[in-house]
Amino acid sequence: MNKSFSESYKEAGVDITAGYKAVELMKKHVARTIQAGTETIGGFGGLFPLDLTGYKNPVLVSGTDGVGTKLKLAFLANKHDTVGIDCVAMCVNDVICCGAKPLFFLDYIACGKNVPEKIAEIVSGVAEGCVQSGSALIGGETAEMPGFYPEDEYDLAGFSVGIVERSKVIDKTAVKEGDVMIALPSSGVHSNGFSLVRKALDVEKRDLNAPVEELGGKTLAGALLTPTKIYVKPMLALFDEIKVKGVSHITGGGFYENMPRSIPEGLGVKIKKETVKVPPIFRLIQKEGNVSERDMFNTFNMGVGMSVIVAKNDAPRALEILRSHGENAYVIGEIVKSDDGVVLC
Repeated sequence: MNKSFSESYKEAGVDITAGYKAVELMKKHVARTIQAGTETIGGFGGLFPLDLTGYKNPVLVSGTDGVGTKLKLAFLANKHDTVGIDCVAMCVNDVICCGAKPLFFLDYIACGKNVPEKIAEIVSGVAEGCVQSGSALIGGETAEMPGFYPEDEYDLAGFSVGIVERSKVIDKTAVKEGDVMIALPSSGVHSNGFSLVRKALDVEKRDLNAPVEELGGKTLAGALLTPTKIYVKPMLALFDEIKVKGVSHITGGGFYENMPRSIPEGLGVKIKKETVKVPPIFRLIQKEGNVSERDMFNTFNMGVGMSVIVAKNDAPRALEILRSHGENAYVIGEIVKSDDGVVLC
């Protein structure tokens, strides 16, 4: 047991012994993610052995992100075991877009007061996200910052590092007219646009645990805190068998900002709006917040968490692979000559 203790520091609002307890409580969660040769909690850096077997010219790929103001919903609902999944998802889903396999993850939690049980609850979600993405959780940091954050609030961010063979990097250069775009459904709002969500639904002034008719009786807390889906394993399976030409993680900026990132200039994607399978939560946000359709598609994923571009002849097999891995994927659009990026019609 670490015997380090400072009475003066505790009087200033920082209890370092709470940090030690939090580390002890989170160890069982971190253990779920450990891979052969990794060394994690206790040192100043996390060690990860890099197995380069089968690689000729490997490239490391990194991504970093946070959970954003979705955390406000976690505070209001006093539910902290899923936001860690969001944190991992926002990073690994970015890394997978260029064809990389996530290797390891680190998190950063800043809080007003270190409540060990709450910190361990947050980390349990991070560990679950790492398990879902095949990543090792090799380190992290918890910073107690009284006077900077309210006692019952925290921020959560992290980063992922992955690997890909340079010749297999997905860089959109192979995309051409006539290719098709496949949609992988989202689990809900994911972790973007929550400043608008909170305003549109006035979440601070309503009972988040009351059933909502428009959501089929599901509570608002349940719908909004559904964690971001992690697409790593089905996408890696797809890469193994199909020539994937472009991938977009549909985050902040919705369709209009993210889909063009996987399409070369001079081309765009034509999407029929009735094709998009929009979950009820987005209809509720649009209705109660009086949000325009353009703003909805320019802010939220609208039910599409990731888009994939393949040759038209490869689409049936791609759909088969994705569906065999639990993704109810479907063709959402076609690549056409356009300077508009996304054409919704």
